[in-house]
Amino acid sequence: MNLALADIRYRLGRFLLTCFGVGLLMAVALSMVGIYQGVVAEALALSRSLRADVWVVESGTRGPFAEASRLPGDVREIVARLPGVAEAGAITLRTAEALAPQGIIRVQVIGYEPGRPGGPSMIERGRGLGGARFEMVADARAGLAVGATVLLGRTRYHVVGTTRGLVASGGDPLVFMHLRDSQDLQFRLAPPAARRAMAANAGSGSTDTVNAVIARLYPGVDAGGVAETARRWKHLAGLTDAEQSSLLTQSVVSRARVQLGMFTVVLLFVSAVIIALIIYTMTMDKLREIATLKLIGASDRTIAGLVLQQTLMLGGIAYIAAVGIVFATRGNFPRTVALGPLEVAVMAGVIGVICLAGSLISIRAALRIEPQQALGG
Repeated sequence: MNLALADIRYRLGRFLLTCFGVGLLMAVALSMVGIYQGVVAEALALSRSLRADVWVVESGTRGPFAEASRLPGDVREIVARLPGVAEAGAITLRTAEALAPQGIIRVQVIGYEPGRPGGPSMIERGRGLGGARFEMVADARAGLAVGATVLLGRTRYHVVGTTRGLVASGGDPLVFMHLRDSQDLQFRLAPPAARRAMAANAGSGSTDTVNAVIARLYPGVDAGGVAETARRWKHLAGLTDAEQSSLLTQSVVSRARVQLGMFTVVLLFVSAVIIALIIYTMTMDKLREIATLKLIGASDRTIAGLVLQQTLMLGGIAYIAAVGIVFATRGNFPRTVALGPLEVAVMAGVIGVICLAGSLISIRAALRIEPQQALGG
């Protein structure tokens, strides 16, 4: 007879309820692991979608994601003529709030020139941008359907297509529009401000400004060499895609990653303490039963196996419940929960170690129970 299974069957309701409670706690910890991975995936989503080999930005800056960068629009022609560059495209980036059919939404606006690098690599529904202005392609997380109308600034835009999985490092969904539309939205002065600037002989201000120029290279061309060539221009700085990715993960989202990592560690520590307390309570509830087993000659190994098996069953069932809860609800999270087989397997190993460590106190307490206690009142 398996004593652990017999005891669980005797207290099945309480055991399953305990497993569900521990599973909820594990689900929170597992979600934090997924969000931690999701922060990195979101930060790199746009960079990977654009498939840029070299980023050219304003001199003295580290790119449009880490800090402000402004370049004249004609820089694209300069970059396109650099040796090894196959094609180049200018882009603008700006976070804005838009009035959508469902209310106010916060998005990051990407302006690019259709037919040149800078647009989404894949359209899930609808189509990409055409020749007409005042169109946009939005990520599905923005909640905008094809055909919807969005008020952005003082202009209405029509959604002609949607993407999936393209969000900014802060989690805001991306929307793509014509470069000219984005430049007007970002750099054109409001009429009162424009009139004031003209009265001061400052002009109304040119909108032919971009935040970065991305370049795709011919096969076999060294991206570092092209970036170094761009840096020779005094007003330009060049970053390879690897340097841009490193900047995104180590600078832009580093604080969020550290915070999520610390929160995950705290949750795992709390889980270990709770599991240890639950197993200790379950063991003490069987004090007379364990004493009886010792009285009839059960070995210490049998007693330790009883506690250890119950601990592993508790942890295993709770973790299975946690995985089910997270995968069933992760689509409702405001941030991406990136969980793959590796993360699930590693977390299972961590939970196993926590259960083993949590059972040691209970095993020690069980082994110290005297057989004479079975005869007590």
